[in-house]
Amino acid sequence: MGYISDKTIQQIQDYAKIEEVVGDYVQLRKRGVNMIGLCPFHNEKTPSFNVSPVKNIFKCFGCGEGGNSIQFVMKVEQLSYVEALRQLAAKYNIEVEEIAQNSEQMEKQQEADSLYIVNAFAQEHFATNLFETDYGKSIGLTYFKSRGLLEDTIRKFGLGYADGSQSDLAMEAQKKGYQANLMQKAGLLNTSQKDFFRQRVMFPVHNLSGKVLGFGGRTLSEDKKQPKYLNTPESEIYLKSKILYGMHQAKKMMISEDNCLMVEGYMDVITLHQAGIEHVVASSGTSLTTGQLQLVQRFTSNITILYDGDAAGIKAALRGLDLVLEQDMNVRIVLIPDGDDPDSFLRKVGVQAFKDFIKKEAADFIHFKAKQLLKDASSDPIKKAQVIQELIQTISIIPDPFKRALYVKDCSLLMEVGEQILHNEINKKINQKLKKDKEKEQKEQIFTPEEEPSEEPALPDHQLPALTHQILEEDLARILIQFGHIPLDENDSVATFILNNMAEISQDIDTEILRVVTENYSKAIEANQKVVETSWLNHTNPVIAQFAVSVCSSPYIYSENWEKLNVYLNSQKMPAENHVADTKSAILRFKLKKIERLMQKNQIEIKEAQFKQDMEELTILIKLQMRLITLRGECAAQLNTVVLK
Repeated sequence: MGYISDKTIQQIQDYAKIEEVVGDYVQLRKRGVNMIGLCPFHNEKTPSFNVSPVKNIFKCFGCGEGGNSIQFVMKVEQLSYVEALRQLAAKYNIEVEEIAQNSEQMEKQQEADSLYIVNAFAQEHFATNLFETDYGKSIGLTYFKSRGLLEDTIRKFGLGYADGSQSDLAMEAQKKGYQANLMQKAGLLNTSQKDFFRQRVMFPVHNLSGKVLGFGGRTLSEDKKQPKYLNTPESEIYLKSKILYGMHQAKKMMISEDNCLMVEGYMDVITLHQAGIEHVVASSGTSLTTGQLQLVQRFTSNITILYDGDAAGIKAALRGLDLVLEQDMNVRIVLIPDGDDPDSFLRKVGVQAFKDFIKKEAADFIHFKAKQLLKDASSDPIKKAQVIQELIQTISIIPDPFKRALYVKDCSLLMEVGEQILHNEINKKINQKLKKDKEKEQKEQIFTPEEEPSEEPALPDHQLPALTHQILEEDLARILIQFGHIPLDENDSVATFILNNMAEISQDIDTEILRVVTENYSKAIEANQKVVETSWLNHTNPVIAQFAVSVCSSPYIYSENWEKLNVYLNSQKMPAENHVADTKSAILRFKLKKIERLMQKNQIEIKEAQFKQDMEELTILIKLQMRLITLRGECAAQLNTVVLK
């Protein structure tokens, strides 16, 4: 297996029509030359999701998502770039042409693929045991049905049963030609090459695209020496800190509901899913990790933690709370009544009562944490002060200052403490953390001679006008992307005109967007290659591609009456025909801003020359400043702009 060839990628881009690809997920209707529908990436009632068949792109003007067919499949299915290409190639019956990788890459890829293959074999074997053997049906299947699971649900989650013998799986693998050392690497055999899982009901753990990463096995034995759950040891593909059980089955509903329900166990996920509550995943008894939360964030920023109401459940909820807030996620917590877990509680009260309970009991983290901590504080002012300190610590880790301010207001009312006092304490903690981070960074940083900090004063010219420079440069990049290939006059295209006028100041470009676009155009012009709008929409650099989608999309359409009734703008042509004036104006504004920057820099050098009393240098700098003032005036005159300084 290697890289997918450029030829295949181009074929996929040509055949994968955006309206067909999106139409599999979103109900679209025509609006002018485009199509609109409800965005699959965030909740909305009024359509803001636009599809442009002409440009072969989508753009949501609500949440900002945009891209081509490949990027849509990547986002909606949460696939890698290569996986999305393969899925689209299969949809359009395109043969995938691959380019060989180097030996190290091939070896790593082959090992990962081999682990997926043996895991798929093991999952099928365990499922066969469950449904087709006497011991599997009498023990494993009976257990699952006693927990209220339907056969369709059991098959949907790929559940199975591991025989009690030492070599059931090992012998079957040997018959079918699977290598014992590979089975061992996958965690299916132990160091003695005997079955790792024995006499357990089996829960396969899938990645986002549905491949089996590993297993969780629950013992049905009464032997207290046996661990209740046994999980696959970590491998090349099974990394516990980056895995959540049920993500493959939950991802679409998490997008639709814009929320993730977080539970602890496998059965919690499966039972809720069977009841129609499908946006649910499990941490599988482990403490929440940053990797797991980042996985959730790919689908939603809202998380509701459903944990048992016993001491262990409360402790787990409090432990995961700060980590969730650190990731700038919105979190609410529900404690299931003591003695139950989500699985048993749902079966006890029924689906609607369970949903109502979650809606009613979901507590904001401030109220939840305060309630739990105040149980021990009673009316003791010292203990209450400690609770406030804990709440302050939690609020201080929230990255968003607006959220922090709202939580301070809540905390102030709840704990009967002035907002300003809380703000002061939180600011102290934030400053302490910043100081520690800075000290840590300084200790870790090793300066090379080229990287040593300069003693010279930093020029201020990049600070205040930074936003203006960025806007001007992004506007030039927009014009190059949309109109670069169109003739400006008899001699130049828009691209050659811009590049020629930027030749002397191209080294003074600030933004990566404009730098990449101008470099790409320069190379294309030298190679006599044509660069059109779709070249940017399908650019290999995702930042450039996203920028291109944004500038090539608009939430507005022009009325047909503008042309029918000959009602045009009085001051200029229609936007699509206004590239000549746009280009000349943009390049003049770019030059004007760069001249002003040079003047600021030169003025500082004049002051330094005056201080040093270097008259020769001072004379040269003053002449340069006069020349810059003249150039600035010429640019301003062409723009009909008055320069106030």
